[in-house]
Amino acid sequence: MDARKMESLTSGTMAGAGSFRCQRCGYVVSLAASDALSDCPSCGSASFVRASLFSAGHRLEEESLFAPESDVDRAALLARAREMIGAGGERPLGEHLVYEQDGELVEVPLTREWTRIGRSLTADVRFDDPTVSRRHALIVRHADGVRVLDDRSLNGVFVNGERVEWRALRDGDEIVVGRYRLNFLDMSATPSLGEHQALQGAD
Repeated sequence: MDARKMESLTSGTMAGAGSFRCQRCGYVVSLAASDALSDCPSCGSASFVRASLFSAGHRLEEESLFAPESDVDRAALLARAREMIGAGGERPLGEHLVYEQDGELVEVPLTREWTRIGRSLTADVRFDDPTVSRRHALIVRHADGVRVLDDRSLNGVFVNGERVEWRALRDGDEIVVGRYRLNFLDMSATPSLGEHQALQGAD
């Protein structure tokens, strides 16, 4: 096959037969020779590269796992989450996971020893997304603190941008699972408004 014909198969919408990986989210599509390469069904991106048929599923490149989020955006989300959790009167103690899904803020109280995160129907926190493994991560509560563990996931678990096998969590830590961001809140570690004002008055 000459170079011009090869170029026509790997550019434009007629990409040719083979597997192609989305450069944004890692989604892999397989095409027959006559198929057109449309936008990514996972994230809508039109940027693809040719992938091996034998590559491991929907694996993401670590450098493109997620777009950076500004500190202002994170601070606003955490403030909204703290307000939502404490809106019922007396500020509740304990640990929570919070994340945004379809524009809504979701709060998950961590009341059990194990909380499973993944794509499986049996997961406690379920994300039906190809970038999330069926068994992706575990949140484990012990008397000495809360930890996140990578449950042999394909794309890994990240805490504050660093890939980890396990990590002790602190209030405000961000956990990335596939394309999803979860935030860990320890309300018992957060001063109430009255406590915060008292601390400011003591300065």
